[in-house]
Amino acid sequence: METIHSVAEVISNRDDLIQKVRLIGKTIAQPAAASVDGEARFPHEAIDALRQARLLSLYIPRQYGGDECSFSDLIAIAQTLSQYCASTAMIWAMHQIQVACLVHHEQNSPFFQQYLREIAEHQLLLASATSEVGVGGDIRSSVAAVEQDGEGCRLFKKATTVSYGLYADGYLVTARRSPEAAPGDQVFVLLTRPTTQLEQTGTWNTFGMRGTCSPGFNITSTFPAEQVLSTSFADIAPLTMVPFSHLLWAACWQGIAIDAFARARKFMQSKARQLRTTSLPGDGRLVEANSNLQLMRSTLATAVQEYEDILRDPEHAAEKASDMGYSIRQNNVKTLASQLVIQVVQQALYICGMAGYKEDSPFSIGRHLRDAYSASLMISNDRLNTTNAALLLVHKEEA
Repeated sequence: METIHSVAEVISNRDDLIQKVRLIGKTIAQPAAASVDGEARFPHEAIDALRQARLLSLYIPRQYGGDECSFSDLIAIAQTLSQYCASTAMIWAMHQIQVACLVHHEQNSPFFQQYLREIAEHQLLLASATSEVGVGGDIRSSVAAVEQDGEGCRLFKKATTVSYGLYADGYLVTARRSPEAAPGDQVFVLLTRPTTQLEQTGTWNTFGMRGTCSPGFNITSTFPAEQVLSTSFADIAPLTMVPFSHLLWAACWQGIAIDAFARARKFMQSKARQLRTTSLPGDGRLVEANSNLQLMRSTLATAVQEYEDILRDPEHAAEKASDMGYSIRQNNVKTLASQLVIQVVQQALYICGMAGYKEDSPFSIGRHLRDAYSASLMISNDRLNTTNAALLLVHKEEA
């Protein structure tokens, strides 16, 4: 693993960053959120604003033109942006996951050094293609394989979902190392948009997270061998992709819960003023929602601190990230956050009643609830619970 910038080296001012994100959220992302959701369209306005504010290169080291922000900065931004438009926040978060894979594992490569500079200079948007037809949802297994094609390489993959695939500038794609390799012998390959052909194989008319625009695609590309990451996906996943995904997603879900709770509290405050009382039906639900939101915050904060401690120790980071106990805790954070966000939003809906049920109400909770239900499906909770059950049979927790 590459040496990652330490907290002492981070020069970004988080308050300034959050203020910038809130401005984009209030003036651009939130006004467009209903249209993005209703039309299941890509949030062009918000992503363009994030580009103009240079918020797509925050995690890239300064030597390549980025801002060298900390992981906790990214968490704070994801949580904030999701309060205005969860689809926009999720797209931004998934992009940061791909960037982190390059920052953590490929800074020794001249090709990827230059590509990091291009991301920062042009504010390129990266997507991933880790799902695939024929693997049953297991991202640690591939059917597609990298094939030699003259002096270069060729890849064809049937991906079941590629989030914002039509709008990305590059893709990190999992595949077998070669046609002879086992399904679990995977590499990560960077495919650039100009050299990649996408054949859409499905639609994206979903219950929630409609703006992420994630249909399936057949992906075909020819590329130089230097675009294959030198670090195997088996090493990238536990150290970078899994923790970045689980924790940034959890931050997005926390943002959904925060905004739903804020709407419920405003509704209660309005009723209390009208009736001139401080005791109202539903006040117990408000307390319960607040308690669940507090649990979301504390659980995520603890997990982020543990992960940042791992990143500050690059010599032992891979070993610590592969520890069974750490894997169990990471999976628990994801599954718990995905459950709590639904509970908080449901309580907010019960509090607001019909005002929350209506789509055109200032207290509307419908989009929040539909977006929240995607959480347990993004890497299925059932799959993670099955994994944890198997690990718990052999792992002995230290006292």
